[in-house]
This record gives sequence, C-alpha cells and structure tokens, in this order.
Amino acid sequence: MTAQLLICTSAAIVLLLGTLHLVYTFATHKFQPRDPGLAERMKQVAPKISGQTTVWRAWLGFNASHSLGAMLFGLIYGYLALAAPLALLQDGFLLALGVLYLASMTLLARRYWFNIPLIGISLALALFLAAIILQAMPL
Repeated sequence: MTAQLLICTSAAIVLLLGTLHLVYTFATHKFQPRDPGLAERMKQVAPKISGQTTVWRAWLGFNASHSLGAMLFGLIYGYLALAAPLALLQDGFLLALGVLYLASMTLLARRYWFNIPLIGISLALALFLAAIILQAMPL
C-alpha cells in the first residue's frame, strides 16, 4: 500500500507540473521573452528545418507537447497505481520506463530549466524510486 501511495504521489507531481506548464503556455505570459522585440522576431522568423512555421509557433508547440507528455505520464502511472498496483509494481518494464522517464526529466531540468521544476521532478523521481525499493524489500 505504501509503494502504491508513493507512485500515486510521484505521478500526481508530474501531472501537476505538466498541467501548470500547459496553462502557463497558453493562458499566461510566463513563457514569453522579457524582451518584447524578441517575441516579435520569433513570430516572423522560420526555423531552417521548415518555412511552414515560425520560431514562435514551434516554441508554443514544443511547450504544449512537453506538457502533454508529462500529463500523460502522470495520468498513466497514477491510474495504474490506483487500478492495478500489483501489476504495476511487479512489471519491471513499466517500473524501469518510469525511472528512465523521471531520471531523464531530472537531467533536463538540471541542465536547461529552473529550480521549481527541478525540485518537483526530483521529488517525483525520489518517490518513484522509494516505491520500487519498498516493493522489492521482503516482508
């Protein structure tokens, strides 16, 4: 039961971070550049890969897809922890995939982001790992 709760909490943190990120992307100005001129240039310039979009539209799309990935992780692992905890906790592939995702996000947060997502995703990783360790311990 404790391992189940730890994974639920880990998933909830990632779901919350992803949801906030999506809201911040489309409903606030938090991800806009501090320099208004830069935002205008981003809206006018296409990336080298394609002239079918602008740097600004790509920026919005990357932020949205990043958010959706975090939300999907949170929903799937939260659901599995609640609906099928034994199946999840005994499935080495799903546990390894969860650790790989959270560890990758932690590394990205440390390298490219700022403290709040780093703290949140690090906590989610620690809780997920604690659940695995608890589950592996003999009673």
